[in-house]
Amino acid sequence: MIELDKVAHSYGGGDLLTDVSLRLAPGSFHFLTGPSGAGKSTLLKLCYGELLPSAGQVRLFGRDVRQMTRDDVARSRQRIGVVHQDCQFLDHLSLAENVSLPLTVSGREAEAGDDNLSELLNWVGLSRQADALPPQLSGGERQRAALARAVIMGPDVILADEPTGNVDWEMSLRLMQLLVELNRMGKTILIATHDLNLIRAAKAQVAARVLRIKDRRLHLAGANL
Repeated sequence: MIELDKVAHSYGGGDLLTDVSLRLAPGSFHFLTGPSGAGKSTLLKLCYGELLPSAGQVRLFGRDVRQMTRDDVARSRQRIGVVHQDCQFLDHLSLAENVSLPLTVSGREAEAGDDNLSELLNWVGLSRQADALPPQLSGGERQRAALARAVIMGPDVILADEPTGNVDWEMSLRLMQLLVELNRMGKTILIATHDLNLIRAAKAQVAARVLRIKDRRLHLAGANL
């Protein structure tokens, strides 16, 4: 699916990440931890081709990202759903229109049928908010809408960058349950988070590896998690 082999990434004249190797196998579930500024978001961006490594190799679905054209990367990204930290939406479009926007942009509008979209919004608990504009949504509703938008293309891999960072504990558990459900459907999941309590709660439901960025390298976290 996605593989990083001895990858480094430089930022501001120095290495932010170095000698990072990671394989996201089909159906696997990973958590990525580490202090603020350690490089969690950077690692996710390497995983979906937003950034190129300064050393080492990144392979998206078997292809070296350095040898891929822009169109190649764009096609690969259709197989990767990303939940960003900032949950950016177009404020003049309804929630339903924002969620279905990836299909529109990729020329797959026909797949955004009323039934399919309604089913997806119902799954994330947002059926009643379908016509609401983004400024009318709460933080938890925006996060669930971001998850719906990330999965509407039917991706194989879901990458989530601090998806519960701005919501309360109850909503955090709800979002995590949705991600666990996606994993049980066969999706590969990688979640960057600093919330160890959330990781412990999720590990009671799913076999997840916990990875930690420390001293610019990626380590398997201890069993006490």
